[in-house]
Amino acid sequence: MSWVLILVVVAVVAAALVAAASKKAGSGSKVGFPYVPAKALFSPAERSFLGVLDQAVGPEHRVFGKVRVADLASVKPGLGTSPRQGAINRVAAKHFDFVVCRASDLSVVCAVELNDSSHVGKRAQARDELLGNVCEAIGLPLFQVPAKRAYSVQELQAQFDSVLGVALAAAVVAA
Repeated sequence: MSWVLILVVVAVVAAALVAAASKKAGSGSKVGFPYVPAKALFSPAERSFLGVLDQAVGPEHRVFGKVRVADLASVKPGLGTSPRQGAINRVAAKHFDFVVCRASDLSVVCAVELNDSSHVGKRAQARDELLGNVCEAIGLPLFQVPAKRAYSVQELQAQFDSVLGVALAAAVVAA
């Protein structure tokens, strides 16, 4: 009978220890939802540019902002686990400033990067080079626009048409 009493005491002590440990772990290590509203989706320069870009691409196109590179570029099949994961990691946290799509079917026409003074650093240049290489690999034109105080809709439209014209010419040559 004494062994039953010892077993009961051990079970009660164990339950008390487990309860104390879970209470302690819950109070300090629980993350919960540590989120606050983010700043505006676009910087003032990007908002200004977006309005002009919308006009320049016309009603036959739609502009989307902050599109993840991984939403436009998949890793080709056949890679080993490590190279595949490395390729995914290189683009996982990257995005294009804007993506222009055909309004009729939302197929992607080109990516747009607004290059301001933040693009002069080595890290930013490496990011820009990566985006350029990804676009080249997937055959997506990359429209790079230097940031300015003001934009001309007509100039931007001509540049956009030129980027698409070069892409179309390259596609015809490749075929």
